[in-house]
Amino acid sequence: MISESSSFVKGVVLGGAFCVVVTLLGHIKVGHGTKAHHHEHHHIQAPNKEDVLNLSEGERMELSKSIRVYCIVLVKPKDLGHWAAVKETWSKHCDKVEFYSSENVKVFESVALNTNDMWVMMRKAYKITYERYKDEFNWFFLAYPTTFAIIENLKYFLLKKDPSQPFYIGHTVKSGDLEYVDGEGGIVLSIESLRRLSCVLEDSDKCPEQGGMIWKLAEDKQLAICLKYTGVFAENAEDSEGKDVFNTKSVGALIKEAMSTHPQQVVDGCCSDMAITFSGLAPNHMHVMMYGVYRLRPYGHTYNDALVFLPPTGSDND
Repeated sequence: MISESSSFVKGVVLGGAFCVVVTLLGHIKVGHGTKAHHHEHHHIQAPNKEDVLNLSEGERMELSKSIRVYCIVLVKPKDLGHWAAVKETWSKHCDKVEFYSSENVKVFESVALNTNDMWVMMRKAYKITYERYKDEFNWFFLAYPTTFAIIENLKYFLLKKDPSQPFYIGHTVKSGDLEYVDGEGGIVLSIESLRRLSCVLEDSDKCPEQGGMIWKLAEDKQLAICLKYTGVFAENAEDSEGKDVFNTKSVGALIKEAMSTHPQQVVDGCCSDMAITFSGLAPNHMHVMMYGVYRLRPYGHTYNDALVFLPPTGSDND
């Protein structure tokens, strides 16, 4: 009797393990049965400053006006402190920003999604965004409330990128066969990628709202799987020196790492001069970042950048 019971338990365990493996293979190795898509870019870089200087004044003005970024910030009531900090700091520099909340919150204006599931929140936010703003913006930046973004650097990075091409940009991470953009560093989609995503969101076989896995994938991985079905692949964003510009850690954490790994070159070993995002910031740290990035200036020094990205009309932009 004991022997039969033991065999039964072993069978349940082995059967469960087999189901896990099959389910993982079915979800992670997506796209292999579909037509191959030519992947032209993988590591993409910001333009060289010399290339911008070679443009005429008229071309520079036209470029600076043509890049319009819509910002999506996913929030929950527990994030009120971060929510307020994002609202008061970097989000003012978006051409338009909207907060997509898991539920209606009286304190701040938001688009209520009526779900606590992060993947469902992300799906709904992207779907609403496409329906409302597909003809108004060409780039879409999604962030969590612990992220600090420098939108001007994002616009500079996107300067020579064609939004009619399928771009899916950020800090890439590899998980098995799947390469995805880590949501902590922010996710950028071109209008073409958002268009393709809006189509595949309607396909419950390729992009289900509730995955069929025994354990749930994070929302940024789910997004990558859905986009992969449409021929859109994750791109790692770097500056002209090959340094990451979307960071999944705070400046403080990156400096500590640099002090350990590059003690003689802490600044060079830490971060790109053209960094776009930092993550894991407390609300008060966002205000400190705002001071350092936008307000602190050494007297007597002038900054002759070839391009100027003006804040939205009527904005109380810092």
